[in-house]
Amino acid sequence: MGNITLGILSDTHGWLDPELVDVFRDKDVDLLIHAGDIGTEDVVHQLEELAPVQVVKGNIDGGELRFYPEEVVFDVGPRKVAMRHIAGSPSRPRKAARELLARERPDVFICGHSHIPVVGRVKGALWINPGACGRVGFHDQRFAALLYVDEDTGEFEMERIHLGPRARLGAKQ
Repeated sequence: MGNITLGILSDTHGWLDPELVDVFRDKDVDLLIHAGDIGTEDVVHQLEELAPVQVVKGNIDGGELRFYPEEVVFDVGPRKVAMRHIAGSPSRPRKAARELLARERPDVFICGHSHIPVVGRVKGALWINPGACGRVGFHDQRFAALLYVDEDTGEFEMERIHLGPRARLGAKQ
């Protein structure tokens, strides 16, 4: 049949990069996945104009964003995906992440929070932290990711999106 294309992002902190919107539009993403620290509901609305959205709240998401869940689990073709914002790293997953991985046994695990892009394997799952794509934080480079899932075989391939340095946006260092 073909690929299901997922756009994966995290830590927008209230600002969605127009360049990233263009990438998601050009790649004709089927589903957008935001791994928390959204910042404002407007970011979610902008994403919803492109494709359906799966969202978890992050540690800065209060007010209008507090109703989003801390974790979500959903299927993409034949693959199971689990997501939460704060999860640690593949080498040192936090307790909540370990429990989610053990309970759900996902094929793909997505998180954010660290602002550092990381890809690894934990308990059989592909671990993806896309890195931060917003202008707020200590990161000096901004990233997002694409994940292509074959609808028939379930095989998947990830592509990192490098959005350039945070400093070029005029963000405080």
